[in-house]
Amino acid sequence: MNFQLTDEQRMLKEMVHDFVEKEIRPNAQDWDENEECWSQELINKYAELGLMGLCLPEEYGGQGLSAFEVVLVLEEIARVSPLAAFPVFEAGIGPVRVLQLFGTEEQKQKYIPRVCKGEMLISVGMTEPEAGSGLTDLKSRAILDGDHYIVNGEKRFVTGGGHNEAYLVYVRLSDAKGAKGIGALVIEKGTEGFSFGKQEQFMGMRGFPSSDLIFENCRVPKENLVIPEGGFKNLMQAFDIERLGNASMSLGIAQGALEESVKYSTERKQFGKEICEFQAVQLMLADMSMKVEAARLLLYRAATEASNGYPSVLHASIAKCFCNEIAKEVTDLALQVHGGYGYSKEYPIERMLRDSRGWTVAGGTVQMQRINIASALIGRRFNQRAK
Repeated sequence: MNFQLTDEQRMLKEMVHDFVEKEIRPNAQDWDENEECWSQELINKYAELGLMGLCLPEEYGGQGLSAFEVVLVLEEIARVSPLAAFPVFEAGIGPVRVLQLFGTEEQKQKYIPRVCKGEMLISVGMTEPEAGSGLTDLKSRAILDGDHYIVNGEKRFVTGGGHNEAYLVYVRLSDAKGAKGIGALVIEKGTEGFSFGKQEQFMGMRGFPSSDLIFENCRVPKENLVIPEGGFKNLMQAFDIERLGNASMSLGIAQGALEESVKYSTERKQFGKEICEFQAVQLMLADMSMKVEAARLLLYRAATEASNGYPSVLHASIAKCFCNEIAKEVTDLALQVHGGYGYSKEYPIERMLRDSRGWTVAGGTVQMQRINIASALIGRRFNQRAK
């Protein structure tokens, strides 16, 4: 068991750190206030640095690294702006990984190089108005008609909705109940019968494009089928990797709040001395540090597993749940350290606090992660549905 980063990993982390301080920190507050999405210019810079497609195969234009390196990069960016981290997330351990793991060679050649070049982002369409945590209740239907699938249905809370160029959409391919009839199609923006709902307005994550996906007799070429009927298990295995990206965003926010609090406590003076000299502040800083370090170890364990295949459901759920919750706790403590300034938009803490709240419901709620944890411990699945 080695807790040290390799020389290559340290160099990657330092390179991203320097880029973030130069290109992202000066803009993060304005992006939030103006609700600006990530720009193509930023994505192009990521692509030049090799950050798009970090763990995608080199033969398709990726860097051929592991999920662990993606987690390192996401944490480094998200400590300043999770908004800015999202394109790297989508291009690293997002839905494109499903294509890489389970797609046809034609699909890989068509989509993965474009993602690695920063020409395309692919979002996932899972949640529906009546199917969130109970995902196998989804109703979006795809019926094969000759060379096309006819898709009807609606997806909700799709990050990247209306903005990204393609979507991995979970659909029901037959009348088989539950998970048995579920598969996935890639549906591109501009496809006839495919439209978007209004852009959502959230408490935090301002600038994140998010909307419903609406399918009305949408005709999708049958060669866009990525996961056939009965492949729901494959979808969820890949999604366990994606959950690590969610956890990385939370860890990054918490790390950023800790850094701001250490800095502020050594500059702010009360009663003639720096406030870090007061025991009450020292205790809060210590609690913040312990939470961040514990979360980091849990996440790194799951990410290391993912580098060798898939993380276990147990370890992925523990990492996501813990990282999500400590982000809320650490940003709240950071606000206390900053006092009134922490509540002011002149400082980044109030933004970090708002941003920390969204990850507890995105990618599977913390309550569902706890159910996953209990299920793994006891060794059986629990039926949450009414009898």
